Amino acid sequence: MNAVLEKLNKIGIVPVVVINNVEDAAPLAKALCAGGLPCAEVTFRTAAAKEAIKIMTETCPEMVVGAGTVLNAEQVDAAVEAGATFIVSPGLNPKTVKYCQEKGVPITPGTSSPTDIEQAIELGLDVVKFFPAEQSGGLAKIKAMAAPYVNMKFMPTGGINAKNINEYLAFPKIIACGGSWMVPAKLVDEKKFDEIEKLTREAVQTMLGFEIKHIGINAADETEANATADVLANMFSFAKKDGNSSIFVDTAFEIMKAPYLGKNGHIAIGTNYIHRAIAYMENLGVEFDEATAKRDAKGNLKAIYIKGEVAGYAIHLVQK
Repeated sequence: MNAVLEKLNKIGIVPVVVINNVEDAAPLAKALCAGGLPCAEVTFRTAAAKEAIKIMTETCPEMVVGAGTVLNAEQVDAAVEAGATFIVSPGLNPKTVKYCQEKGVPITPGTSSPTDIEQAIELGLDVVKFFPAEQSGGLAKIKAMAAPYVNMKFMPTGGINAKNINEYLAFPKIIACGGSWMVPAKLVDEKKFDEIEKLTREAVQTMLGFEIKHIGINAADETEANATADVLANMFSFAKKDGNSSIFVDTAFEIMKAPYLGKNGHIAIGTNYIHRAIAYMENLGVEFDEATAKRDAKGNLKAIYIKGEVAGYAIHLVQK
């Protein structure tokens, strides 16, 4: 997969924005980044689109900014000149796809049928847009089309919102979803960027789904661990489950049989998508200890610790 599309995969949600006034580009870019989505697909349906892309990339260099609703080579040139690093089109136009490939810019053309997918494969694409997603059959249709086309991945857009975003992203053949519910055009035109930042932050939290999974308590040895576990189990009528290095009391507490990370212990935070949570937190300046990473038999990351401690506790992310 192209490196730019890999970045979008880690971000998870691509805000699809309509900018009618150039002066809205900078504050909108800042609101999206502050809310946790450092990316945008700027639709090329307005006269302000090209200049808006230029301003957004200059204002927030860390953003991944692309151009949407691109219909021809002239618009590709304009978007790339402005700083767009990816192109999105509503349909699959072989001429436009080939032109983007010649220029070395990734394009995700719109598809909605097996015929479209076969044409995309013929053009050498491995990621396509699925549009309009909900109106074209939604997740069920994507799953049906993904079955015979095992190497194709999708970026659905159209009708996706806070209520169904995680249903889409849970399917591994979907790299990201385009959506506009956190950036409604009305709020942009009314310059309500604080509200956009709030909606963006809510979208990110809905996607990542952070929640405390358990509290880890460091014991000096196995004897102390058993005694601590007995107290908690009796107090709350929780069941004990003995393991090699720790004792779980229900799913709420993990009592370590020997001191581990953290002066006092650790806190496990569950997330829907651990790779996206890491990308989100790294943008906040959080560092992770790769030496603590735990992976399954297929190499998928299941858990990893954050470097350092908070109030004497180490913190690690756990894939739900």
